[in-house]
Amino acid sequence: MKLGKVAPEGYRVLAGLDRYLHANMDDRLLNLVKLRASMLNGCAYCVDLHGADMLKGGEDVRRVLGVSAWREFPFDDRDRAALALTDEVTRLGERGVSDEVWDSARAVFSEKELADLILAIGAINVWNRIAVSTHTQPAL
Repeated sequence: MKLGKVAPEGYRVLAGLDRYLHANMDDRLLNLVKLRASMLNGCAYCVDLHGADMLKGGEDVRRVLGVSAWREFPFDDRDRAALALTDEVTRLGERGVSDEVWDSARAVFSEKELADLILAIGAINVWNRIAVSTHTQPAL
């Protein structure tokens, strides 16, 4: 199914959120979050897309690969806080986001940055669910 053709209004709303995020967030951080959530969700299309976006944006291939093992990789405090928040929001369990992860994110992001980060994590999770459920594959 091509969701954008079947439900174009809904698709445009999601695309609008993506435009907002690109206008209000650092692309490097945004793509980092998108790649991590996509890895967690097993979305091959989005892993390919956002990994390629990171490389086009000048990221070292080691940092792109390091997202899969971010806890052991030498990311800075902001990246680590964003990745931890991405993990907990994407895998939202009974307890939600832990105080430890929330406090770490609040320590390095302003309230507006944190709000945009949560929107970004939510948005990529929607895109992942669309791509996975419709079996969207990367164009290799």
